[in-house]
Amino acid sequence: MTNPLAGLFKARQKEAARLELFARSMRLCGEYLAAQSETSSPRHARLTRAIGTFATSLDTPSADPFDSLLKVGERALEAGGDSGLALALGVAETSTRIRQRSRGAWRLHGLALDGLGREAEALECYERHLTLVQDSGAAKEVVRRIDTLRRQRACLEEADALFPRAGSPLRDLLGQPSAVAAPEFAAFVQARVAEHGAGDPAVRRLLRLYGTYRRLVERPALSDPLLGGSTPIGVGGLRGLLEGRTVCLVSGADAAGSASGAEIDGYDLVARCDSFGVRVEGTGERTDLHAVSLRGETPWDGPAWTQPAGIRLVFGSPAAPWRRATRQRLVPGAQEHIGDASLRAPLTDPALIGEGDWEPATTTAFTVLRLLDFLDVSPRLDLIGFGLPGRLRPREAEWVMDHATHADNSKMRIALR
Repeated sequence: MTNPLAGLFKARQKEAARLELFARSMRLCGEYLAAQSETSSPRHARLTRAIGTFATSLDTPSADPFDSLLKVGERALEAGGDSGLALALGVAETSTRIRQRSRGAWRLHGLALDGLGREAEALECYERHLTLVQDSGAAKEVVRRIDTLRRQRACLEEADALFPRAGSPLRDLLGQPSAVAAPEFAAFVQARVAEHGAGDPAVRRLLRLYGTYRRLVERPALSDPLLGGSTPIGVGGLRGLLEGRTVCLVSGADAAGSASGAEIDGYDLVARCDSFGVRVEGTGERTDLHAVSLRGETPWDGPAWTQPAGIRLVFGSPAAPWRRATRQRLVPGAQEHIGDASLRAPLTDPALIGEGDWEPATTTAFTVLRLLDFLDVSPRLDLIGFGLPGRLRPREAEWVMDHATHADNSKMRIALR
């Protein structure tokens, strides 16, 4: 016969543990508010209100604090930053302990871990969430993210198997955050290229795997709403837009004696860099491709971001400031196409040009010129207004003159095709 007192004691123990978990969450909220006392933003204000609602629910006997606790976690994710993500994770850990079959708690847990770069742990939480969702169509976002994380893992596993004798560190990266794994993967790729040469079939496959991995890691930052309707393009998309078209890269200066505006606009595609101005007679009026470089943590902020362009390429490294700056600086409707993460560092990316010996401060003009030359799909590629050639660094100018097929001093035109 079951002892009713034993059952009552167990129920009270369970309730006491539940209350302690809610109290723990309240302490985390208090610590967050104390550390952010001078922060003022709409997202922080929404999080503060959510914390207030949660605190009130704890003092209301008829209320269930669980839903308001999940709302705190969601608002903490919105607030972002290390402190916001840390609070979201603490709330999620508590929530999954309080209700182990809560779909919302496991989703929150996965999102918090994902935001902190702990993708392997996030994948486990996402999968747990999916087992609790009867209709997977209602969890499309999570399904897509699970697929992305699994494909990242598959890239590392296949790359690891390509060189079994290399003492490969890639298998050790399977549980590591992408912020750790990505640079290690890049170093592995560079080492194998140096060891076997770019023509080796296994190296070619490795380069494709690395390119896929990089895009899977970084592409989520370019979601359509943030791009204002622009279409993201990768290397293949850019190649398709350039194929068979004559191209000129125009200096920002309206150099006396250079080609006329009508001659410039006569090319199929006109490319310009960084801050630029247009004057119909001197520089032409079209801008079909605009390239801009982000220097350091502070994005370059010039009026050219607002100038209409068919294609806008944004160069910058490392990835996090590049993502942030691209989101912040793109003007909705100012460009039809925007280069995705696979085009943010074409000179040094092992999956693209892969020439790691160029300086970090390489000019935008040379970067885009080198990219256009590498793609090799334009029957004519000219520089206009650069002198012989001006506005390039000495080593860049040397490369241009080594590869030039013709130079017209009178019109300050240098042909690479």
